Amino acid sequence: MRFLNTALLSAIALLAGCTTLEPTETQPAPRRVAPATPMPSAPSTSLSPVSKGQATREGVANLALPNDLWERIRKGYAMPDLDNDLVIDRAQWYSAKPEYLQRMSERSSKYLYHIVEELEQRNMPTELALLPFIESAFNPQAVSSARASGMWQFMPATGKSFDLKQNAFRDDRRDVQASTRAALDYLERLYKMFGDWHLALAAYNWGEGNVGKAIARNQRAGLPTTYSDLNMPMETRMYVPKFQAMKNIVGKPSAFNVVLPRIPNHPYFQSVPLPRDMDVTIAAKLAEISLDDFKALNPSAHRPVLLAAGIPAILLPWDNAEVFQRNYEASPTGRMATWTAWIAPSNMKVSEAAQKVGMSEADFRSINNIPPQMLIRAGSALLVPRTSHMADDVTARVADNGRLELSPEQVLRRITVKAGKQDTVSSIAGRNNVKPEQVAEWNKVAVTTSFKAGQTVVLFVAGKSRPTTQVASAKGKKSAVASKPSAGTKYAKR
Repeated sequence: MRFLNTALLSAIALLAGCTTLEPTETQPAPRRVAPATPMPSAPSTSLSPVSKGQATREGVANLALPNDLWERIRKGYAMPDLDNDLVIDRAQWYSAKPEYLQRMSERSSKYLYHIVEELEQRNMPTELALLPFIESAFNPQAVSSARASGMWQFMPATGKSFDLKQNAFRDDRRDVQASTRAALDYLERLYKMFGDWHLALAAYNWGEGNVGKAIARNQRAGLPTTYSDLNMPMETRMYVPKFQAMKNIVGKPSAFNVVLPRIPNHPYFQSVPLPRDMDVTIAAKLAEISLDDFKALNPSAHRPVLLAAGIPAILLPWDNAEVFQRNYEASPTGRMATWTAWIAPSNMKVSEAAQKVGMSEADFRSINNIPPQMLIRAGSALLVPRTSHMADDVTARVADNGRLELSPEQVLRRITVKAGKQDTVSSIAGRNNVKPEQVAEWNKVAVTTSFKAGQTVVLFVAGKSRPTTQVASAKGKKSAVASKPSAGTKYAKR
Protein backbone atom coordinates (compact mmCIF):
# COMPACT_ATOMS: atom_id res chain seq x y z
CA MET A 1 0.00 0.00 0.00
CA ARG A 2 2.92 2.38 0.77
CA PHE A 3 4.29 1.66 -2.71
CA LEU A 4 0.90 2.55 -4.17
CA ASN A 5 0.78 5.83 -2.25
CA THR A 6 4.30 6.77 -3.33
CA ALA A 7 3.54 5.97 -6.98
CA LEU A 8 0.32 7.96 -6.82
CA LEU A 9 2.10 11.01 -5.40
CA SER A 10 4.79 10.79 -8.09
CA ALA A 11 2.16 10.65 -10.83
CA ILE A 12 0.35 13.69 -9.45
CA ALA A 13 3.59 15.66 -9.28
CA LEU A 14 4.44 14.70 -12.86
CA LEU A 15 0.99 15.79 -14.09
CA ALA A 16 1.27 19.09 -12.24
CA GLY A 17 4.53 19.79 -14.03
CA CYS A 18 3.02 18.96 -17.43
CA THR A 19 0.17 21.47 -17.05
CA THR A 20 2.41 24.51 -16.50
CA LEU A 21 1.50 27.21 -19.10
CA GLU A 22 4.21 28.77 -21.25
CA PRO A 23 4.30 32.61 -21.15
CA THR A 24 2.65 34.33 -24.13
CA GLU A 25 2.16 37.92 -25.28
CA THR A 26 -1.18 37.99 -23.53
CA GLN A 27 -0.13 36.06 -20.43
CA PRO A 28 2.88 37.22 -18.35
CA ALA A 29 5.33 34.72 -16.96
CA PRO A 30 4.31 33.43 -13.54
CA ARG A 31 6.00 34.93 -10.51
CA ARG A 32 8.14 32.79 -8.25
CA VAL A 33 6.23 31.71 -5.17
CA ALA A 34 7.10 29.92 -1.99
CA PRO A 35 7.15 26.12 -2.17
CA ALA A 36 3.71 24.58 -1.86
CA THR A 37 2.64 22.91 1.34
CA PRO A 38 3.42 19.19 1.13
CA MET A 39 0.42 17.21 -0.18
CA PRO A 40 -1.20 14.91 2.34
CA SER A 41 -0.85 11.25 1.74
CA ALA A 42 -3.56 9.40 -0.10
CA PRO A 43 -6.19 7.62 1.97
CA SER A 44 -5.22 4.14 3.06
CA THR A 45 -8.58 2.65 2.12
CA SER A 46 -9.04 0.94 -1.22
CA LEU A 47 -10.59 2.92 -4.10
CA SER A 48 -13.79 1.84 -5.88
CA PRO A 49 -15.73 3.30 -8.83
CA VAL A 50 -18.71 5.63 -8.12
CA SER A 51 -22.04 4.36 -9.42
CA LYS A 52 -24.49 6.60 -11.31
CA GLY A 53 -26.93 6.58 -8.43
CA GLN A 54 -24.23 7.79 -6.00
CA ALA A 55 -23.37 10.82 -8.17
CA THR A 56 -26.26 12.94 -6.83
CA ARG A 57 -25.67 15.97 -4.72
CA GLU A 58 -28.07 17.69 -2.38
CA GLY A 59 -28.97 21.33 -3.07
CA VAL A 60 -28.76 21.17 -6.88
CA ALA A 61 -31.53 23.32 -8.45
CA ASN A 62 -34.14 21.58 -10.58
CA LEU A 63 -33.90 23.17 -14.03
CA ALA A 64 -37.03 21.54 -15.47
CA LEU A 65 -39.12 24.17 -17.26
CA PRO A 66 -42.94 24.18 -17.30
CA ASN A 67 -44.37 22.11 -20.12
CA ASP A 68 -46.58 24.91 -21.38
CA LEU A 69 -47.50 28.50 -20.56
CA TRP A 70 -50.62 27.58 -18.56
CA GLU A 71 -48.45 25.59 -16.14
CA ARG A 72 -46.05 28.50 -15.85
CA ILE A 73 -48.92 30.86 -15.03
CA ARG A 74 -50.29 28.47 -12.39
CA LYS A 75 -46.89 28.26 -10.67
CA GLY A 76 -46.83 32.03 -10.31
CA TYR A 77 -50.28 32.43 -8.72
CA ALA A 78 -49.76 34.77 -5.75
CA MET A 79 -53.02 36.67 -5.21
CA PRO A 80 -55.52 35.78 -2.47
CA ASP A 81 -58.56 33.92 -3.75
CA LEU A 82 -62.07 35.32 -3.70
CA ASP A 83 -64.64 32.70 -2.80
CA ASN A 84 -68.31 33.61 -3.12
CA ASP A 85 -71.44 32.79 -5.10
CA LEU A 86 -70.59 35.28 -7.85
CA VAL A 87 -67.33 33.44 -8.54
CA ILE A 88 -69.18 30.13 -8.81
CA ASP A 89 -71.75 31.71 -11.12
CA ARG A 90 -69.14 33.16 -13.48
CA ALA A 91 -67.09 29.94 -13.53
CA GLN A 92 -70.21 28.03 -14.55
CA TRP A 93 -70.97 30.66 -17.20
CA TYR A 94 -67.50 30.41 -18.76
CA SER A 95 -67.28 26.63 -18.57
CA ALA A 96 -70.68 26.34 -20.29
CA LYS A 97 -69.22 28.14 -23.32
CA PRO A 98 -66.26 26.01 -24.45
CA GLU A 99 -66.21 27.55 -27.95
CA TYR A 100 -65.87 31.03 -26.44
CA LEU A 101 -63.07 29.90 -24.14
CA GLN A 102 -61.35 28.24 -27.08
CA ARG A 103 -61.48 31.39 -29.22
CA MET A 104 -60.18 33.58 -26.41
CA SER A 105 -57.41 31.14 -25.54
CA GLU A 106 -56.24 30.79 -29.14
CA ARG A 107 -56.24 34.57 -29.52
CA SER A 108 -54.24 34.95 -26.29
CA SER A 109 -51.53 32.56 -27.50
CA LYS A 110 -49.86 35.39 -29.44
CA TYR A 111 -49.51 37.63 -26.39
CA LEU A 112 -49.44 35.57 -23.18
CA TYR A 113 -45.74 34.69 -23.19
CA HIS A 114 -44.77 38.36 -23.41
CA ILE A 115 -47.16 39.32 -20.61
CA VAL A 116 -45.95 36.52 -18.31
CA GLU A 117 -42.32 37.51 -18.94
CA GLU A 118 -43.10 41.10 -17.98
CA LEU A 119 -44.96 40.03 -14.82
CA GLU A 120 -42.14 37.77 -13.67
CA GLN A 121 -39.53 40.47 -14.23
CA ARG A 122 -41.59 42.77 -11.99
CA ASN A 123 -42.22 40.00 -9.43
CA MET A 124 -45.98 40.45 -9.88
CA PRO A 125 -48.61 37.66 -9.61
CA THR A 126 -48.71 35.80 -12.91
CA GLU A 127 -52.50 35.39 -12.82
CA LEU A 128 -52.66 39.05 -13.83
CA ALA A 129 -51.82 37.75 -17.31
CA LEU A 130 -55.44 36.55 -17.42
CA LEU A 131 -56.90 40.05 -16.97
CA PRO A 132 -57.24 40.74 -20.73
CA PHE A 133 -59.65 37.79 -20.87
CA ILE A 134 -62.01 39.93 -18.77
CA GLU A 135 -61.16 43.26 -20.36
CA SER A 136 -61.24 42.50 -24.08
CA ALA A 137 -61.27 38.72 -24.60
CA PHE A 138 -57.65 39.30 -25.69
CA ASN A 139 -58.72 41.36 -28.70
CA PRO A 140 -56.17 44.19 -29.17
CA GLN A 141 -58.58 45.90 -31.59
CA ALA A 142 -61.43 46.05 -29.05
CA VAL A 143 -63.10 49.45 -28.62
CA SER A 144 -65.81 49.94 -26.02
CA SER A 145 -68.80 52.26 -26.11
CA ALA A 146 -66.96 54.46 -23.60
CA ARG A 147 -63.96 54.73 -26.02
CA ALA A 148 -61.70 52.39 -24.03
CA SER A 149 -59.40 50.71 -26.52
CA GLY A 150 -57.01 47.82 -26.88
CA MET A 151 -56.30 44.55 -25.13
CA TRP A 152 -56.03 46.30 -21.74
CA GLN A 153 -58.88 48.77 -22.47
CA PHE A 154 -57.31 52.16 -21.79
CA MET A 155 -59.39 55.31 -21.96
CA PRO A 156 -57.80 58.13 -24.03
CA ALA A 157 -56.84 60.35 -21.09
CA THR A 158 -55.42 57.54 -18.96
CA GLY A 159 -53.53 56.22 -21.95
CA LYS A 160 -51.87 59.61 -22.39
CA SER A 161 -50.93 59.72 -18.70
CA PHE A 162 -49.04 56.45 -19.21
CA ASP A 163 -47.31 57.69 -22.37
CA LEU A 164 -49.49 55.81 -24.86
CA LYS A 165 -49.40 58.02 -27.94
CA GLN A 166 -52.63 58.54 -29.87
CA ASN A 167 -52.32 60.45 -33.11
CA ALA A 168 -53.43 60.39 -36.72
CA PHE A 169 -51.19 57.45 -37.59
CA ARG A 170 -51.09 55.17 -34.54
CA ASP A 171 -52.80 54.38 -31.25
CA ASP A 172 -50.47 52.89 -28.66
CA ARG A 173 -53.41 51.76 -26.55
CA ARG A 174 -53.61 48.93 -29.08
CA ASP A 175 -49.86 48.29 -29.17
CA VAL A 176 -49.10 44.89 -27.61
CA GLN A 177 -45.86 45.86 -25.86
CA ALA A 178 -46.65 49.49 -25.02
CA SER A 179 -50.11 48.79 -23.61
CA THR A 180 -48.83 45.85 -21.53
CA ARG A 181 -46.11 48.04 -20.07
CA ALA A 182 -48.66 50.76 -19.25
CA ALA A 183 -51.19 48.32 -17.76
CA LEU A 184 -48.62 46.74 -15.45
CA ASP A 185 -47.34 50.18 -14.44
CA TYR A 186 -50.91 51.14 -13.57
CA LEU A 187 -51.63 47.93 -11.65
CA GLU A 188 -48.40 48.28 -9.67
CA ARG A 189 -49.36 51.83 -8.75
CA LEU A 190 -52.86 50.79 -7.70
CA TYR A 191 -51.52 47.95 -5.54
CA LYS A 192 -49.12 50.32 -3.79
CA MET A 193 -52.01 52.73 -3.28
CA PHE A 194 -54.49 50.25 -1.75
CA GLY A 195 -52.24 47.41 -0.51
CA ASP A 196 -54.76 44.84 -1.75
CA TRP A 197 -54.98 43.18 -5.16
CA HIS A 198 -58.77 42.96 -5.18
CA LEU A 199 -59.07 46.67 -4.47
CA ALA A 200 -56.39 47.35 -7.09
CA LEU A 201 -58.44 45.44 -9.68
CA ALA A 202 -61.60 47.28 -8.63
CA ALA A 203 -59.74 50.56 -9.14
CA TYR A 204 -58.49 49.41 -12.54
CA ASN A 205 -62.11 48.86 -13.52
CA TRP A 206 -63.88 51.67 -11.65
CA GLY A 207 -61.15 54.25 -11.12
CA GLU A 208 -58.89 54.84 -8.14
CA GLY A 209 -60.84 57.95 -7.10
CA ASN A 210 -64.11 56.05 -6.89
CA VAL A 211 -62.57 53.21 -4.89
CA GLY A 212 -60.92 55.71 -2.55
CA LYS A 213 -64.26 57.44 -1.94
CA ALA A 214 -66.02 54.13 -1.32
CA ILE A 215 -63.37 53.18 1.25
CA ALA A 216 -63.70 56.57 2.95
CA ARG A 217 -67.50 56.18 3.17
CA ASN A 218 -67.15 52.79 4.85
CA GLN A 219 -64.52 54.12 7.24
CA ARG A 220 -66.82 56.97 8.31
CA ALA A 221 -69.62 54.47 8.88
CA GLY A 222 -67.36 52.11 10.83
CA LEU A 223 -67.70 49.39 8.18
CA PRO A 224 -65.03 47.03 6.77
CA THR A 225 -63.23 48.23 3.65
CA THR A 226 -62.52 45.01 1.75
CA TYR A 227 -63.57 44.56 -1.87
CA SER A 228 -66.66 42.58 -0.84
CA ASP A 229 -67.77 45.25 1.64
CA LEU A 230 -67.67 48.31 -0.61
CA ASN A 231 -70.69 49.76 -2.35
CA MET A 232 -69.89 49.78 -6.08
CA PRO A 233 -71.55 49.54 -9.53
CA MET A 234 -72.64 46.09 -10.65
CA GLU A 235 -69.95 45.89 -13.33
CA THR A 236 -67.22 46.40 -10.73
CA ARG A 237 -69.00 44.07 -8.31
CA MET A 238 -68.76 41.35 -10.98
CA TYR A 239 -65.27 42.27 -12.17
CA VAL A 240 -63.11 40.40 -9.64
CA PRO A 241 -65.47 37.36 -9.59
CA LYS A 242 -65.05 37.13 -13.39
CA PHE A 243 -61.28 37.31 -12.97
CA GLN A 244 -61.30 34.75 -10.14
CA ALA A 245 -63.49 32.42 -12.21
CA MET A 246 -61.00 32.54 -15.09
CA LYS A 247 -58.15 31.99 -12.63
CA ASN A 248 -59.92 28.91 -11.21
CA ILE A 249 -60.56 27.47 -14.67
CA VAL A 250 -56.93 27.92 -15.74
CA GLY A 251 -55.77 26.61 -12.36
CA LYS A 252 -57.67 23.33 -12.69
CA PRO A 253 -59.38 22.96 -16.07
CA SER A 254 -60.46 19.35 -15.45
CA ALA A 255 -62.61 20.43 -12.50
CA PHE A 256 -64.73 22.44 -14.96
CA ASN A 257 -64.64 19.93 -17.84
CA VAL A 258 -62.56 22.44 -19.81
CA VAL A 259 -59.72 21.58 -22.18
CA LEU A 260 -57.38 24.50 -22.76
CA PRO A 261 -55.39 24.59 -26.01
CA ARG A 262 -51.71 24.03 -25.42
CA ILE A 263 -49.64 27.22 -25.55
CA PRO A 264 -45.88 26.54 -25.83
CA ASN A 265 -43.66 28.12 -23.21
CA HIS A 266 -41.55 30.12 -25.64
CA PRO A 267 -41.83 33.52 -27.36
CA TYR A 268 -44.40 33.86 -30.12
CA PHE A 269 -43.02 37.04 -31.66
CA GLN A 270 -39.94 39.19 -31.84
CA SER A 271 -39.36 42.85 -32.62
CA VAL A 272 -37.90 43.71 -36.02
CA PRO A 273 -36.63 47.18 -37.04
CA LEU A 274 -38.73 48.96 -39.68
CA PRO A 275 -36.11 50.41 -42.03
CA ARG A 276 -38.38 52.78 -43.98
CA ASP A 277 -41.99 53.82 -44.58
CA MET A 278 -43.86 50.76 -45.80
CA ASP A 279 -47.40 49.77 -46.69
CA VAL A 280 -48.91 47.27 -44.27
CA THR A 281 -49.65 44.89 -47.14
CA ILE A 282 -46.01 44.97 -48.28
CA ALA A 283 -44.71 44.35 -44.75
CA ALA A 284 -46.97 41.31 -44.41
CA LYS A 285 -45.87 40.05 -47.82
CA LEU A 286 -42.17 40.41 -46.97
CA ALA A 287 -42.75 38.47 -43.74
CA GLU A 288 -44.74 35.84 -45.65
CA ILE A 289 -47.68 35.99 -43.24
CA SER A 290 -51.33 36.86 -43.77
CA LEU A 291 -52.54 40.42 -43.40
CA ASP A 292 -54.74 39.37 -40.48
CA ASP A 293 -51.78 37.82 -38.64
CA PHE A 294 -49.70 40.95 -39.23
CA LYS A 295 -52.45 43.23 -37.89
CA ALA A 296 -52.93 40.96 -34.86
CA LEU A 297 -49.32 41.63 -33.80
CA ASN A 298 -49.28 45.28 -34.91
CA PRO A 299 -52.78 46.54 -34.04
CA SER A 300 -51.65 50.08 -33.24
CA ALA A 301 -50.92 50.61 -36.94
CA HIS A 302 -54.55 51.21 -37.88
CA ARG A 303 -53.69 52.96 -41.15
CA PRO A 304 -52.62 51.31 -44.44
CA VAL A 305 -49.05 52.59 -44.10
CA LEU A 306 -46.35 52.19 -41.44
CA LEU A 307 -44.33 55.36 -40.85
CA ALA A 308 -40.84 54.35 -39.73
CA ALA A 309 -40.24 57.56 -37.78
CA GLY A 310 -43.30 56.85 -35.60
CA ILE A 311 -43.18 53.04 -35.56
CA PRO A 312 -39.46 52.16 -35.61
CA ALA A 313 -40.10 48.43 -35.14
CA ILE A 314 -42.78 45.88 -35.94
CA LEU A 315 -43.66 42.56 -34.31
CA LEU A 316 -43.46 39.37 -36.36
CA PRO A 317 -43.87 35.67 -35.53
CA TRP A 318 -40.52 34.34 -34.32
CA ASP A 319 -39.66 32.34 -37.44
CA ASN A 320 -40.88 35.03 -39.84
CA ALA A 321 -38.58 37.76 -38.55
CA GLU A 322 -35.62 36.34 -40.43
CA VAL A 323 -37.82 35.78 -43.49
CA PHE A 324 -38.80 39.46 -43.47
CA GLN A 325 -35.19 40.60 -43.24
CA ARG A 326 -34.06 38.26 -46.02
CA ASN A 327 -36.88 39.27 -48.36
CA TYR A 328 -36.37 42.97 -47.63
CA GLU A 329 -32.66 42.77 -48.46
CA ALA A 330 -33.47 40.95 -51.71
CA SER A 331 -36.20 43.43 -52.74
CA PRO A 332 -35.67 46.17 -55.33
CA THR A 333 -34.72 49.55 -53.88
CA GLY A 334 -37.89 51.21 -55.16
CA ARG A 335 -40.73 52.75 -53.19
CA MET A 336 -42.39 50.54 -50.56
CA ALA A 337 -45.07 52.98 -49.42
CA THR A 338 -47.90 54.23 -51.62
CA TRP A 339 -49.20 56.59 -48.92
CA THR A 340 -47.64 59.53 -47.13
CA ALA A 341 -48.60 62.37 -44.79
CA TRP A 342 -49.71 65.77 -46.08
CA ILE A 343 -50.15 68.83 -43.88
CA ALA A 344 -53.13 71.07 -44.66
CA PRO A 345 -51.74 74.59 -45.31
CA SER A 346 -54.96 76.38 -44.26
CA ASN A 347 -58.54 75.78 -43.19
CA MET A 348 -60.30 74.16 -46.12
CA LYS A 349 -63.27 72.14 -47.21
CA VAL A 350 -62.81 68.42 -47.69
CA SER A 351 -63.58 68.71 -51.40
CA GLU A 352 -60.89 71.38 -51.78
CA ALA A 353 -58.28 69.28 -49.95
CA ALA A 354 -59.14 66.21 -52.00
CA GLN A 355 -58.72 68.16 -55.22
CA LYS A 356 -55.31 69.45 -54.13
CA VAL A 357 -53.95 65.93 -53.59
CA GLY A 358 -55.62 64.38 -56.63
CA MET A 359 -58.23 62.23 -54.90
CA SER A 360 -61.98 61.95 -55.08
CA GLU A 361 -63.77 63.46 -52.11
CA ALA A 362 -65.28 60.08 -51.20
CA ASP A 363 -61.88 58.33 -51.16
CA PHE A 364 -60.27 61.20 -49.28
CA ARG A 365 -62.97 61.11 -46.60
CA SER A 366 -62.75 57.33 -46.31
CA ILE A 367 -58.97 57.02 -45.93
CA ASN A 368 -58.88 59.86 -43.37
CA ASN A 369 -62.13 58.99 -41.54
CA ILE A 370 -63.64 62.44 -41.98
CA PRO A 371 -67.39 62.61 -41.19
CA PRO A 372 -69.79 64.76 -43.26
CA GLN A 373 -70.16 68.53 -42.79
CA MET A 374 -66.69 69.03 -41.35
CA LEU A 375 -63.91 71.45 -42.31
CA ILE A 376 -60.21 70.56 -42.13
CA ARG A 377 -58.23 72.83 -39.82
CA ALA A 378 -54.85 74.23 -40.84
CA GLY A 379 -51.92 72.07 -39.75
CA SER A 380 -53.90 68.82 -39.86
CA ALA A 381 -51.99 65.69 -40.90
CA LEU A 382 -53.77 63.67 -43.58
CA LEU A 383 -53.01 60.48 -45.45
CA VAL A 384 -52.62 61.00 -49.21
CA PRO A 385 -51.09 59.07 -52.15
CA ARG A 386 -47.31 59.27 -52.27
CA THR A 387 -46.02 60.94 -55.44
CA SER A 388 -42.63 61.81 -56.89
CA HIS A 389 -43.01 65.23 -55.26
CA MET A 390 -43.53 63.62 -51.84
CA ALA A 391 -41.23 60.60 -52.07
CA ASP A 392 -39.25 61.08 -48.84
CA ASP A 393 -40.16 59.24 -45.66
CA VAL A 394 -42.39 61.17 -43.25
CA THR A 395 -40.48 63.16 -40.62
CA ALA A 396 -40.50 62.16 -36.97
CA ARG A 397 -42.32 65.37 -35.99
CA VAL A 398 -45.27 64.53 -38.22
CA ALA A 399 -45.22 60.74 -37.73
CA ASP A 400 -45.08 61.03 -33.95
CA ASN A 401 -47.36 64.03 -33.37
CA GLY A 402 -49.56 64.49 -36.43
CA ARG A 403 -53.23 65.10 -35.63
CA LEU A 404 -56.34 65.55 -37.72
CA GLU A 405 -58.28 68.56 -36.44
CA LEU A 406 -61.78 69.22 -37.76
CA SER A 407 -64.38 71.90 -37.22
CA PRO A 408 -68.00 71.92 -38.41
CA GLU A 409 -68.91 73.52 -41.67
CA GLN A 410 -71.08 76.61 -41.30
CA VAL A 411 -74.65 75.40 -40.91
CA LEU A 412 -77.15 77.58 -42.79
CA ARG A 413 -80.80 77.77 -41.81
CA ARG A 414 -83.58 78.91 -44.10
CA ILE A 415 -85.58 82.02 -43.11
CA THR A 416 -87.99 84.35 -44.91
CA VAL A 417 -88.33 88.11 -44.63
CA LYS A 418 -90.84 90.60 -46.02
CA ALA A 419 -89.47 93.17 -48.42
CA GLY A 420 -90.16 96.84 -47.62
CA LYS A 421 -90.82 99.73 -49.96
CA GLN A 422 -87.92 100.28 -52.37
CA ASP A 423 -86.13 97.09 -51.14
CA THR A 424 -83.73 95.53 -53.62
CA VAL A 425 -81.59 92.44 -53.69
CA SER A 426 -78.63 94.54 -52.57
CA SER A 427 -80.43 96.27 -49.69
CA ILE A 428 -81.77 93.02 -48.23
CA ALA A 429 -78.35 91.38 -48.65
CA GLY A 430 -76.69 94.25 -46.80
CA ARG A 431 -79.10 94.12 -43.86
CA ASN A 432 -78.62 90.34 -43.45
CA ASN A 433 -74.86 90.21 -43.97
CA VAL A 434 -74.98 88.03 -47.09
CA LYS A 435 -73.88 88.63 -50.65
CA PRO A 436 -76.36 90.05 -53.25
CA GLU A 437 -75.43 87.19 -55.60
CA GLN A 438 -76.56 84.69 -52.96
CA VAL A 439 -79.90 86.46 -52.41
CA ALA A 440 -80.48 86.52 -56.17
CA GLU A 441 -79.65 82.81 -56.46
CA TRP A 442 -81.86 81.79 -53.52
CA ASN A 443 -84.84 83.68 -54.96
CA LYS A 444 -84.20 82.96 -58.67
CA VAL A 445 -84.01 86.63 -59.60
CA ALA A 446 -81.43 88.98 -61.10
CA VAL A 447 -78.96 90.82 -58.88
CA THR A 448 -80.55 94.16 -60.00
CA THR A 449 -84.10 93.11 -59.00
CA SER A 450 -86.28 95.41 -56.88
CA PHE A 451 -88.79 93.69 -54.65
CA LYS A 452 -92.42 94.71 -54.16
CA ALA A 453 -93.44 95.84 -50.70
CA GLY A 454 -94.49 92.79 -48.64
CA GLN A 455 -92.93 90.32 -51.04
CA THR A 456 -91.49 87.18 -49.35
CA VAL A 457 -87.72 86.86 -49.73
CA VAL A 458 -85.86 83.63 -48.92
CA LEU A 459 -82.52 83.83 -47.08
CA PHE A 460 -80.06 81.31 -45.67
CA VAL A 461 -78.21 82.55 -42.59
CA ALA A 462 -75.58 81.01 -40.32
CA GLY A 463 -76.81 78.89 -37.42
CA LYS A 464 -75.02 78.20 -34.16
CA SER A 465 -71.57 76.69 -34.66
CA ARG A 466 -70.36 73.56 -32.88
CA PRO A 467 -67.04 73.15 -31.09
CA THR A 468 -63.87 72.10 -32.86
CA THR A 469 -63.29 68.35 -33.04
CA GLN A 470 -59.93 66.60 -32.86
CA VAL A 471 -59.75 63.25 -34.59
CA ALA A 472 -56.64 61.33 -33.57
CA SER A 473 -57.41 57.92 -34.95
CA ALA A 474 -59.78 55.77 -36.92
CA LYS A 475 -63.42 55.77 -35.87
CA GLY A 476 -63.85 52.83 -33.53
CA LYS A 477 -66.62 50.30 -33.69
CA LYS A 478 -68.29 49.15 -30.52
CA SER A 479 -66.65 46.01 -29.28
CA ALA A 480 -68.70 42.88 -28.93
CA VAL A 481 -66.39 41.64 -26.19
CA ALA A 482 -65.65 44.71 -24.06
CA SER A 483 -68.84 46.19 -22.66
CA LYS A 484 -68.28 49.54 -20.93
CA PRO A 485 -71.11 51.77 -19.68
CA SER A 486 -71.23 55.43 -20.62
CA ALA A 487 -68.62 57.91 -19.45
CA GLY A 488 -69.06 59.60 -16.11
CA THR A 489 -68.36 56.96 -13.46
CA LYS A 490 -65.41 54.62 -13.94
CA TYR A 491 -65.29 55.53 -17.49
CA ALA A 492 -63.03 58.51 -17.20
CA LYS A 493 -60.31 56.39 -15.70
CA ARG A 494 -58.89 54.06 -18.21
